Amino acid sequence: MCRFSCGHVLLQTVEESPDGPMLTSPMFRRPDHLDQYVDLASVPRHRFIHNHPFIERLRLAVPFDFVMVSGLDLDKFRFGTAQSIDTDFPPAFLEAYYEGRYHLTDPFVKLSSISEGVVIEGEVLKDVVLPERLSYLLDTFNVKNRTLFPIRRGTLIYGCVGFTRTTPFLAEEISFFAAIAEATHREITRPLVERFAAVELKLSAGELICLRLASKGMTSDQIASESGYQVDTVNTYIKHATRKIGATNRTQAIAEGIRRRLIE
Repeated sequence: MCRFSCGHVLLQTVEESPDGPMLTSPMFRRPDHLDQYVDLASVPRHRFIHNHPFIERLRLAVPFDFVMVSGLDLDKFRFGTAQSIDTDFPPAFLEAYYEGRYHLTDPFVKLSSISEGVVIEGEVLKDVVLPERLSYLLDTFNVKNRTLFPIRRGTLIYGCVGFTRTTPFLAEEISFFAAIAEATHREITRPLVERFAAVELKLSAGELICLRLASKGMTSDQIASESGYQVDTVNTYIKHATRKIGATNRTQAIAEGIRRRLIE
């Protein structure tokens, strides 16, 4: 299923906090080991891509130090940058970055989140002084000249592709990255998209029945009466279906189930 079996992925264990995901201990896995995860919600959000064939070929066209691909478009169901990040930033850098909670305070991240076009660190932070500890961290790991390219579906920005290099990128290099950014995003996220596409969701008969009855506006009690399942079983089936689809609640799961033609 995965086209990049010769590469490796570092799947980062992530803990939730009120302010967002935090990295904990890393685990090395091959990208085709996604089969161990039952749904998208169980996949670690941060994955380290190492010697990825597509990235290495891209590096031949325009030399760069590090790459980052964020966001996920699963069957046109968009997950924001906090939901999916593939990168070859050094794991130690990521651990220090998240430990310092810089994903919440980094001026570059804040400015990037409101920009609709390419975001070049040297331009957007020209008059901004970075926090001393953040500046030290970026210098220590040689993360320089961060440049981000937004990924859109229509007018909605749900992800980005970013590159860094010790020396600033030239105008023609930035133009090249802009042209290849969307294709880069597709190639890097392909294993997740293929693993959790509608045909791979593997909803059980009970999950489909409960989701279909829920789509008719029935409550859990009504679904239990109609299907013969216990109420707790109904709730469990709907919860599992919601997770497999990658939705966050019952209403969203129903909408996605209808759109994917899993239910009518």
